[in-house]
Amino acid sequence: MADTTLSGVEPGATLNPPSRTILALDLGTTTGWALRGHDGLITTGTVSFRPGRFDGGGMRYLRFTNWLTEIDRLSGPVEAIWFEEVRRHAGTDAAHVYGGLMATLTAWAELRGVPYEGVPVGTIKRHATGKGNATKHAMIDAARARGFNPADDNEADAIAILLWAIETKGGLA
Repeated sequence: MADTTLSGVEPGATLNPPSRTILALDLGTTTGWALRGHDGLITTGTVSFRPGRFDGGGMRYLRFTNWLTEIDRLSGPVEAIWFEEVRRHAGTDAAHVYGGLMATLTAWAELRGVPYEGVPVGTIKRHATGKGNATKHAMIDAARARGFNPADDNEADAIAILLWAIETKGGLA
């Protein structure tokens, strides 16, 4: 008779549950994004929601809705969303775009029962660099120091938001 190759379960052993799919966003005309899939793999990038010459005022937000739905379909289901919570903008247009994207995001999440939360800019920067007023370049350097290669500060900010959400369990740790 063959010998048994399975040994008993170690006391205190636990099964690691699969990761939750988390999406982190730096909202803007060029939106930075970072996603941790259910397999734990992190993917990042940027996507432009700049309107075309002949687009109506709502096309930017329809494209954003379609993009969110596609991310959810391909990588999801998305189980939580964190985004950079901006309290002041240098220009009126940037404030309007941010408000429209945030309204679109929160409505999309509400329709699907996906929890979402804004994270203050200073909290993100402090977690990534140790300084709440870090420059865009410092945020890019911080992402690179963690093994990422962001194309710009939008992607670097999204990476920082995702890492903050993972490492602080959404601010609870």
